[in-house]
This record gives sequence, C-alpha cells and structure tokens, in this order.
Amino acid sequence: MKVKTLFYCTECGNELPKWAGQCPACRAWNTIVEQPQEKAAKKAGSTKKAGSALGVAVRPPKAMSEVETTDELRFATGMGELDRVLGGGAVKGSLVLVGGSPGIGKSTLMLQICDSLCRFAKVLYVSGEESERQIKLRAERLRVRGEGLYLLAETNLENMVDAVHQLQPDVLIVDSIQTLYHGDVTSAPGSVTQVKECTLTLMQLAKGEGLTVFVIGHVNKEGSIAGPKVLEHMVDCVLTFEGERQMAYRILRATKNRFGATNEIGVFEMGEEGLSEVPNPSEALLAGRPKDAPGTCVTCVMEGVRPVLAEIQALVVPSSLGNPRRVSNGFEYSRSMLLLAVLEKRGGLMIGGCDAYLNVIGGLYLEEPAADLAAVLALASSFRDRPVPSGLAAIGEVGLTGELRATSALGQRLAEVQRLGFTKCLIPKRTQGKLPVPDGLELIRVANIREAMAALL
Repeated sequence: MKVKTLFYCTECGNELPKWAGQCPACRAWNTIVEQPQEKAAKKAGSTKKAGSALGVAVRPPKAMSEVETTDELRFATGMGELDRVLGGGAVKGSLVLVGGSPGIGKSTLMLQICDSLCRFAKVLYVSGEESERQIKLRAERLRVRGEGLYLLAETNLENMVDAVHQLQPDVLIVDSIQTLYHGDVTSAPGSVTQVKECTLTLMQLAKGEGLTVFVIGHVNKEGSIAGPKVLEHMVDCVLTFEGERQMAYRILRATKNRFGATNEIGVFEMGEEGLSEVPNPSEALLAGRPKDAPGTCVTCVMEGVRPVLAEIQALVVPSSLGNPRRVSNGFEYSRSMLLLAVLEKRGGLMIGGCDAYLNVIGGLYLEEPAADLAAVLALASSFRDRPVPSGLAAIGEVGLTGELRATSALGQRLAEVQRLGFTKCLIPKRTQGKLPVPDGLELIRVANIREAMAALL
C-alpha cells in the first residue's frame, strides 16, 4: 500500500494537498516540504498526551469562586521598562515569548532580570546555545549575582522537564525555543512540529504548576518570529526586541498581552555592561538634533499610554534617474508615498521628479497617522531648503484632500511637547472636545497642509 504524504510550510505550518513553490498563507518561497501522513497523524496525537508523557501534572477542574485573583499574582522583574511593557510586572503562571534578531540583546535582557528575580524567587536558566561556563562569564560581565540562579545547558525537552520537577523553580527562562527538541518527534530542532510540541509542553508547565516561563525566540528575515504563526497564539505575551545592532538604543514592544495593554514600548540603551533603562525616551531620541537645518521636524506619537517625541528627517533632491528613488525608514512605505502624492497635488510642490528619502531617528517605527503632518513639513522643508523652527512640533493626520484631521490624546501629547522645551506646536484647527493648553506653549491651528506650509515655510 502506497504511503500517503502531506505537504506543509516550514515557515508558518500551513498544510497543503500538493507541493507548491510558494506558500499561499505566508507567501514564503521554497518552504514547502513533504512528510508521510502517518507520521504527521502520530505527531498530532502525541500533542494530546504530551502532558502525561512528560510528567506534567494534570489538574482537576476548579470552581470559579475558588480561583485566586489577588495582586500577589503579579510581581516586578526589577526592570521598570520591562514591567511597563508587561502591564505592571510578570504574572505567575504566564508564558512570555521574547523575540528578536540574533545579537539584539534578548539573552542579555533575560540574564539581567535574574539579578533582581533571584532576591525573592528561584530561577532556572536553560540554554541550548551556550554552556554553563559561557553563561557564567556573561553574567560576571553584566555584574549579575549568582545567588538563587541555576544554570542548565540542555536541548532535550524531557531532560529539561525533569530538571524543573527536581528543582521546583519559580521562574523558568528558555534560550531559545528553536534549540529545544521533543524526543518523540523525528523532525529537526527548530522545525514547525518541534516548536509547536515544545511550546505546548512549556504552556502546560506554566499553567499547571504556576510557573512563570520566559521563552526566547529568534526572528526570520521578514521580521516575524521564526516558527509557526500558531506559536504567537499559544503564549500569553509576545514581546519584540527591536533596533539596529549598530545603534545603542533598543525598543521592547508588546504586540500581544493578555494581562495588559498592547503597543506599549520600553526603551533600553546597550552599553559595555549590558542594557540600561531609558526612563525618558523622548529626551534621548531628540539628543543631538540639528538646529535650523532644513528637512527635519518633530512630532509626538502615542506608544501605548506613553507619549513619545520623535524626529522625522527628510531629504528631497533632483533625480538623475528615469524613475525617482523613494526610501522610507521607520515610516510605512505606502503611507510615505501617499503623503508625497498629497504634497504634490494639494500642496503645489512639484516633487514628482525628485528622489525622496524619509527617516525616523532612533530606530522608532511610526505607525500612527498623527505623524503625517511632521513628515509633510519635513519633506516640504527639504524641497524648499527652508528650516522648520527648532522650537516647533507638529501633530496631525493628513487626508487625501490635504486637510488636517484631529488626533486622539492631544492633551497628553501637548503636555509632553511642552515638557521637552518646545514653545510652539502645529495642530489641526478642529480638535476633539475641550483642549487644555500647557503654559508657555503656543498653538498654531491650521486647516490643511497649504496653511501649514504658509505659516512655517
């Protein structure tokens, strides 16, 4: 009897009836592999009995009235920026996934929080990428004390679970999920099946025994966490560590959080002694900003509940190519193209034959429409070679007709603008509700981008 085969994508885990060059789900090329259907069914069945096979305790149902919801279930990690992103601290029995590119500082962050956690909890640090000696050398460099910290260099999932049962730690850190492998699964470590099985077991450990688990995961070239997309649905929190390796600043962003707000960010600075917190990111991101230079403008965006000032720089030069070049860094490319079209059609600037470059300083990625006005002013300032006043910030969403629309939390944004020493702020003429004006801050209300450019340029 001929063995039936199953095709699945190694990038996202999507199953297909036949082979294809491109996955229809994640659009990745050359990721479809073939696998016998009997083995796939066996592996799927092992998921159901993974808990009992690995010795994970199975708990009976509990009445809702007996479930504890006290504040003691949440504890501080010792890093204020990490606690902010987590929603006030880590939650007992939660599974947190920390993703980022190699070398960005994920392992450093997890090892540094051990210094604070070990003061009141027992921590087990499991590494499949480093030996115990390498981890200790790195801990000494980061000045992390070893009291209450236990190290284990292991890639076998069963051995790790046995060590957890013997030690009974309060916090478990796994570095990384792509190095763990399940003995009953024949595929290689880091594959879709292995990652799913290992994550499921870790989730059962966290929920069944009240163990707080931090899992480190690498990202692929597209910037998403390597492995199946279902991995992000299985965990409680997904934290993404962003930043360029050549730059000092790192941004920790929450893309999923069952116990707090999403889109919250924490800012860190990478130094010789590891990561240090940046409690005032606006001041740090604006440090070294050129004054009276064309092509730069400051805006204020909301990252979760925190207002953050960001500098947008633009460079517009005549193009020598048939198709002008367009580059956008830290700003959505399609949004920048839209603003360029609006600037030419509604603003009257013949910018179509010029190369346009847009960059957000500090490694921030601005998704909020409130940054539109600052981007338009930066582009117009570079095109006309006239600087935007250094003491001015711009906040507002730009529509297709060139009009300016109101933004949310404008009062918080203006307070942050005034706190950082700005004296003027360009805002839409129409605002939502009564707007408190901070002392010493002059508001310039404009209806469209033509009025904005006429007032400043």
